[in-house]
Amino acid sequence: MDMNWKTMDGNTAAAHVSYCFTEVAGIYPITPSSPMAELVDDWAANGRKNMFGRPVKVVEMQSEGGAAGMVHGSLQAGALT
Repeated sequence: MDMNWKTMDGNTAAAHVSYCFTEVAGIYPITPSSPMAELVDDWAANGRKNMFGRPVKVVEMQSEGGAAGMVHGSLQAGALT
């Protein structure tokens, strides 16, 4: 079995794994304390698909409360968020 190894920091690894299982991502990209939201936004903009072969819908909110509400509503609707 051939394996591809990549070296990355923990934030990139966490974003990569969560992206694979996400249908909808609610982000609030403030002055980045971590690059996770920016990575997800870049991947979605470049057409990267999740593990189900579908594009990820990224919704950029204007506040933490807005992002939390969007995520809650998306989960209530049954999306992987």
